[in-house]
Amino acid sequence: MYGFRLQQRPVISIGGPEKLIGQKIVHLPQTKAESPATDMTMAVLNIFSPAKVTTSTTSSSSFFSCYSSCNRFSTRPVPTTACSSSSSSSSSMQSQMLPRSPKSGHGGSWMQGNSICDDLLAKSGRKNYRLYSVFPSKPAEVSSVEDLFEFICSGPLISKLGLTSEMVAESIDKWLSYGLYLCRLFQLNELSLTIPQKARLYHYYVPVFLWCEKEISLHSSTFKEDEEVTPLVIGFSAPQGCGKTTLVFALDYLFRVTGRKSATISIDDFYLTAEDQAKLRESNPGNALLELRGNAGSHDLLLSVETLTALSKLTKEGVKMKLPRYDKSANSGRGDRADSSTWPEVEGPLTVILFEGWMLGFKPLAVDAVKTVDPQLETVNKNLEAYYDAWDKFIKSWIVIKIKDPSCVYQWRLQAEIAMRADGKTGMSDEEVMDFVSRYLPAYHAYLPTLYSQGPSGCDPQRLLVVEIDEGRNPILGE
Repeated sequence: MYGFRLQQRPVISIGGPEKLIGQKIVHLPQTKAESPATDMTMAVLNIFSPAKVTTSTTSSSSFFSCYSSCNRFSTRPVPTTACSSSSSSSSSMQSQMLPRSPKSGHGGSWMQGNSICDDLLAKSGRKNYRLYSVFPSKPAEVSSVEDLFEFICSGPLISKLGLTSEMVAESIDKWLSYGLYLCRLFQLNELSLTIPQKARLYHYYVPVFLWCEKEISLHSSTFKEDEEVTPLVIGFSAPQGCGKTTLVFALDYLFRVTGRKSATISIDDFYLTAEDQAKLRESNPGNALLELRGNAGSHDLLLSVETLTALSKLTKEGVKMKLPRYDKSANSGRGDRADSSTWPEVEGPLTVILFEGWMLGFKPLAVDAVKTVDPQLETVNKNLEAYYDAWDKFIKSWIVIKIKDPSCVYQWRLQAEIAMRADGKTGMSDEEVMDFVSRYLPAYHAYLPTLYSQGPSGCDPQRLLVVEIDEGRNPILGE
């Protein structure tokens, strides 16, 4: 058993059977000598904690030296200002790395001007994408605990993952390592994370990544020693604007920096070509739900099957394939499949395939049920019958991001467009956003209740993680 006791310490104690976490001593089993990386992450944990640890022999510069040593977690050098112990340098560093608020007053993108994100997006073949996942302007309501360890343990996903505070304490180095990786990716200042930033990292991204690791272990255990382990396909079903693309982006990055190969694919990548979308529109005159891309019927299901089948066979070193991508900016915003010469290449052996989409796991309903929501859904509902074999049957583990009110999609989309315009990008007007979202809302109202009550199509309930989020995109305890 592990135990906790409060104890004031005049110095920072790292290593051995005790670890200082904020003002708590966490008693852990005696282990082998810890690596410098372990010592470093524990020291950073104390820096995270607002509790002031004072000592007559340790100056503030040692903390910034420790921060400098964190560069081992960075994919590029940290700005030199981060190594200064002066208050002015620290303030300058913080102003450079923390989110900026656009003039719109709707909250700033927490990744604007981030060259790391831009480079990774370009390499993934999504150069026209921007990750405008906006932090809420008010503090997250998930926790008021200041100590980072207690903050982690207070997260709404801890119990869902079957974790206890003792288990978190035992794996705290991993939590901190993953958190530091994400701080580097999103250029956040780990020395002074805000409550919303801590919530996004330690209540959401890191717990979900740990769940993915557990699912991969379970998947691998089903294979015999002499069998090739196929990559696990994890499906992410979540409405537009709720942050699923950013979540998948962060998870993919964590897999890469921890030495595991992953591939990301979106249902958007399987949209029909512009020519075929025009044919779909012409064959369904007057149906606004099929006029533009989005709903069931506007995807190339054959391409989906071919791509997911080929990805599942990437088990050997040196075997490569290209992933299809869709260019939403083509044809004056109507979109078209990107030229295959621009598709990104992935190489085996893959550990995991991250497959995301707003309508993953939707199940066809009785005709009367969908017609009650919107008569135009009847054709969409019929088209949906073919989607299980094209998408869902490939997915072995599921993450469903649950929202309380589909109308949040409009507000989230509007926030993203405002952030894009504030960043000098071309964005939709408020009226265009309303029209865009209105074409998806009937499907949300029809299919989300079944998705939330029964789970995705063909899903094993033991391989399902439901993350309920609030209007600020923060995970909450839910029902």
